[in-house]
Amino acid sequence: MPEPFLTEDFLLQTPTARTLYHAHARKMPIYDYHCHLPAQQIAADHRFENLTQAWLAGDHYKWRAMRTNGIAERFVTGDAGDGEKFEQWAATVPMCLGNPLYHWTHLELKRVFGIQNRLLNRDTAKAIYEECSAKLRTPEFSTRNLMRKMNVKLVCTTEGPLDTLEHHRKIRQDGFEIRVHTAWRPDQAMAVEANDPVSLQKVNAFIDKLAELSGVEINSFDRYVEALRVRHVFFHENGCRLSDHGLETAYAEDYTGRELKAIFTKIRGGRTLTGHEARQLKSALMVEFGLMDAERGWVQQLHLGALRNNSTRLFQKLGPDIGCDSIGDLEVAKPLSKFLDRLDQQGKLPRTILYNLNPRDNAVLATMAGNFQDGSVPGKIQFGSGWWFLDQKDGMEAQMRTLANMGLLSRFVGMLTDSRSFLSYPRHEYFRRTLCNLLGNDVEAGLLPDDLALLGPMVEDISYNNARAYFPMECG
Repeated sequence: MPEPFLTEDFLLQTPTARTLYHAHARKMPIYDYHCHLPAQQIAADHRFENLTQAWLAGDHYKWRAMRTNGIAERFVTGDAGDGEKFEQWAATVPMCLGNPLYHWTHLELKRVFGIQNRLLNRDTAKAIYEECSAKLRTPEFSTRNLMRKMNVKLVCTTEGPLDTLEHHRKIRQDGFEIRVHTAWRPDQAMAVEANDPVSLQKVNAFIDKLAELSGVEINSFDRYVEALRVRHVFFHENGCRLSDHGLETAYAEDYTGRELKAIFTKIRGGRTLTGHEARQLKSALMVEFGLMDAERGWVQQLHLGALRNNSTRLFQKLGPDIGCDSIGDLEVAKPLSKFLDRLDQQGKLPRTILYNLNPRDNAVLATMAGNFQDGSVPGKIQFGSGWWFLDQKDGMEAQMRTLANMGLLSRFVGMLTDSRSFLSYPRHEYFRRTLCNLLGNDVEAGLLPDDLALLGPMVEDISYNNARAYFPMECG
């Protein structure tokens, strides 16, 4: 008789790996320092009506797979009923063999809902949907209790400079023991693309709203930075200690104050920018954001390498973040070095985490991080965990192997969900099992000492302790 899928030794191929996971990694809490959970749902202690709303809504990973499986858009993001959408997702799951979605799906069903030894497919869809949906409607499966169930100690959501942060204040006022922080993501402030009137209109609308919220009359680039700084202070006063930037690549064009003044005048005059001008604006703003972060002791995160909104057809119909993004291939090394060096020369380089989406850039980022360590903080410049398309077993292993070869794996701040779903926390387990298996295989090969007193604390540090020590955010 075949062994059930997802046993307690899933991904753990050696005795050492099993010991490291079960005795060390498994017990560690979750410090989820980057995610896209809706703070409003945490503030309201929201309960989902059914599994589709909790699991498929907003999940572009699943949407992408469903489209690839030939599922019509009405069952993906369209007007089909929640039950119908779930049936189509269940029919897609068996086609996901080899994709991390297959592992994540069944790990989440097992850990969150206790569903074991039943694979999700068209035949089991109705029973699983009804069982999980009934549980989700109970108080035990509210958003806050889902976080408690997964042993979460801290999460960091992602908001733009115009956000009121009212939901974060509500969460704190309620005395919720799991810390919920925001991360400042000012991508809107610099989203003017070359020869693109639509992005120009959006940035001007952003500037108008920023002026209203900040109380700053924005009539120059310098006043624009001043208004952004007002909001940066507001975020700091509301517990933010972390920024995040989604960039195609690093920006490090040369610029002068006079050029920035002219560029800003063009923007406010409704005139589109050239490619060089757009890069100059992004470069200048990224330096200003880095200085703000350094002044307030924040950590900055740079997510590099996504080529977004490739399908004009779907983007015009549905907007961004709907499963039409892919890996980009722009130059990274030189502009990233120049950007980091600009801040470092001023003694204003904050703690920084570098993430790449293109696997070709693993060694680039791992070695780049080493250039700017200064002894002030262990692992001050981090090569971040496998992100997005690299957030799977092979991608995680490659990232950790590169970091081990070219840096200090022992100082790694570990995993994050980067998810919009409250059911995604088993991704931390998936990462920890992969980490323990990597180390266990090296022990078996004689590449690492068979010393659990040495390896066990290292696993615990990467799973939780390093992140807690690295980030300047209190933890529940």
